[in-house]
Amino acid sequence: MEEKKHSLDFVRQIVADDLANGKNDGRVVTRFPPEPNGYLHIGHAKSICLNFGIAQEFNGVCHLRFDDTNPTKEDQEYIDSIIQDVHWLGFDWKDKLFYASDYFEQLYQYAVQLIKVGKAYVCDLSADEIRHNRGTLTQAGNESPYRKRSVEENLDLFERMRKGEFKEGEKVLRAKGDMTSPNVNMRDPVMYRILHAEHHRTGNKWCIYPMYDWAHGQSDSIEKITHSICTLEFENHRPLYDWFVEQLGIYHPQQIEFARLNLTHTVMSKRKLLELVEKKIVEGWDDPRVPTISGLRRRGFTPEAIRDFAQRIGVAKVDNVIEVELLEHCLREDLNKRALRVMAVLNPLKVIIDNYPDGQVEELDAVNNPEDSSAGTRKVPFSKEIYIEQDDFMENPPKDFFRLAPGREVRLRYAYFLKCESVVKDPATGDIKELHCTYDLASKGGNSPDGRKVKATIHWVSAGQAIDGEVRIFEQLFEQLDPLKDLGVNEDFISRVNPKSLTLLKGCKMEPALADAKVGVSYQFERLGYFSLDPVFAAQGKKMFNRSVSLKAAWVKDKKG
Repeated sequence: MEEKKHSLDFVRQIVADDLANGKNDGRVVTRFPPEPNGYLHIGHAKSICLNFGIAQEFNGVCHLRFDDTNPTKEDQEYIDSIIQDVHWLGFDWKDKLFYASDYFEQLYQYAVQLIKVGKAYVCDLSADEIRHNRGTLTQAGNESPYRKRSVEENLDLFERMRKGEFKEGEKVLRAKGDMTSPNVNMRDPVMYRILHAEHHRTGNKWCIYPMYDWAHGQSDSIEKITHSICTLEFENHRPLYDWFVEQLGIYHPQQIEFARLNLTHTVMSKRKLLELVEKKIVEGWDDPRVPTISGLRRRGFTPEAIRDFAQRIGVAKVDNVIEVELLEHCLREDLNKRALRVMAVLNPLKVIIDNYPDGQVEELDAVNNPEDSSAGTRKVPFSKEIYIEQDDFMENPPKDFFRLAPGREVRLRYAYFLKCESVVKDPATGDIKELHCTYDLASKGGNSPDGRKVKATIHWVSAGQAIDGEVRIFEQLFEQLDPLKDLGVNEDFISRVNPKSLTLLKGCKMEPALADAKVGVSYQFERLGYFSLDPVFAAQGKKMFNRSVSLKAAWVKDKKG
């Protein structure tokens, strides 16, 4: 049967049509151009997968280019993190690593070229005055009183700007656009501003820095990018992108816009994520609750799951909101195939099996992954004293509770049938301290010896061989679908952070196999979810596991038992 072919998204269709028509001499060159002013988030992952994916699919190349044009907000830490994130997602730019700062001299010469043909001028208006004179969507702007400066004066002032003769905000270089244009971006946009700040690559060589709209298109042109793929907020900037390269008469890339990723229960703004970090609402850029790629990696997400998510949500022309549950679903599907199964008890309740031989420890066979026969089996110890989850026992259970209760029998995973005989309580508090149970030797392996049925199977760990660990359980950082919607006048989005977004569980008991747990390896704690060792705490020698995702989506009702 012939495999059904999937239709191309509109961006890939453009690329395919260009190739079919012989455009760009058969070349496909894309780029991913992050600003090194923060860590990348899941929205950037969508763009990474799109740009690098197109290059791979059409036998092209994708450049990684840092848009490092604002030294006051940039840091080498961000550059290092971005490089790590793109590599981790599975993509490589080979020798095509560039920086906008590589082109500062060429961009300056391009600006001089525009001044010489009367298409750019030095303006003394302040930022507020420029904003005021630009007009509105329904009202034309007013020309700057400095717009009629001579070419000679503009060349002189621009050179003196470069030499550092003026203060920040004292002068800017503006393109001579159209102050009556319905597109506000075309109304004499600023090309250069003065910043007396040291750049992480060029040091103090420059004190004027190009604006994004000026640097981006010309950098694309210098690199001979064929398809400059941007998010929808740059759609209104495309006429300016085109105007600059046309006025300069240089190679003209094609800008294409697609809808950015909006995800429920979180914020996707680097500025707001930075605020969460700086105010220590979260642990840092790699906090497992934030949607950064480093946070998702620390939480236990896999690059395969993120690439699958990017493929599933597709590429659209209209902004929409994607439910975070889809991202979690992609992770579950991936980890279900690869994660090793182990047993861990997060809220331990001791069980003493009265009729089990004192001092005996036996090794039982446990399946490592039922989805992968090659994963094989492992041995788990079983003894007279074990731990089970506190919520797997109820002294006075309701009708729909099928787990352990006085006089009731359950199946211990991979082990035996277990029956509760009595309960021991703390005389001072009334809290349950331990259970006394009996086991059925004939039910070894969890098999019914006489055809009798039990309605629940629960996990456990042997008390004497268990290792201690801690677990962090995460909920959504914001309970609201859109944390920024309908904020009150004096309400800060940070006030909406879910106070229950992180729960730390200490004193967890885990099977011995987890003593050798490695960072980057995912485990399914049976019946509890998918977990991985936290790399930050592991570096401190601490056995801390993060729950990457639950076994079921939040909207799936848990059937007790």
